[in-house]
Amino acid sequence: MKFVSLNSSLLFFSTLLACSISYITNAKDVLMAFSQDIPPYIFQKHNKGIEIDIISAALAYKGHKLNPLYFPLGRIPLVFSQGLVDAAMGDMGEDLTLAGGFYADPAVIYDNVFITLKSRAISIKTPEDLNSLSVVSFQGAEKRYPKWLKKVNEEKRFYGISDQLTQVKLLQFGRYDVVLSDRYIFRYFVKQMKLMNVLESSDVEEHKFTTADPKNYRPVFRDKKIRDDFNLGLKKLKTSGEFQKIYDNYLEL
Repeated sequence: MKFVSLNSSLLFFSTLLACSISYITNAKDVLMAFSQDIPPYIFQKHNKGIEIDIISAALAYKGHKLNPLYFPLGRIPLVFSQGLVDAAMGDMGEDLTLAGGFYADPAVIYDNVFITLKSRAISIKTPEDLNSLSVVSFQGAEKRYPKWLKKVNEEKRFYGISDQLTQVKLLQFGRYDVVLSDRYIFRYFVKQMKLMNVLESSDVEEHKFTTADPKNYRPVFRDKKIRDDFNLGLKKLKTSGEFQKIYDNYLEL
């Protein structure tokens, strides 16, 4: 009986060791292309941010390690198609299945809204509501949203600037009437202004004018198994509450 017990123990530990080795062997480093700095989603210098943290944590659920590389947005699909990376955050409108890609569930969704000071009591429901108003936004917004910004741009009431802290300042200090921004990017920079003691409060109104398409923000992987592992990890992050905690870590005062 003792021999059988010992033999069973050896079998158990051998099986456990084999599973552990298999887990370690299947875990991989994932070289992934991201956009350059987009606080609070991406902080290139520190390899941190909402987007980086969520994707890293989702991959880590099955033991994979994220190694981010940063590129201008337009180069992301190119470096994936050329086989220079294992994955890419978004495809910029190109179908990367043609380059051997497997699309995953969206990790984050950029949600652009019009933002105004609540004290101004501005209502924005149609493009005509922007008549006579000045708008500051990211560069290229006038091309992405021509229905809303064509006239604003033609009448020189549109200002495109990549520095999104400046966008917030221009609204808060009354230089522009409207900011067009992702709501979380705007909230992050309001938080930074409060931490710098240059802004005491920020009562703003968000005006939704478009519906974000989750398909525009799907990560794409070269390895189908890693894509599946990522999707599973992402679901676990959401059900555990860790997904929201990552957002709160960057946005709460």
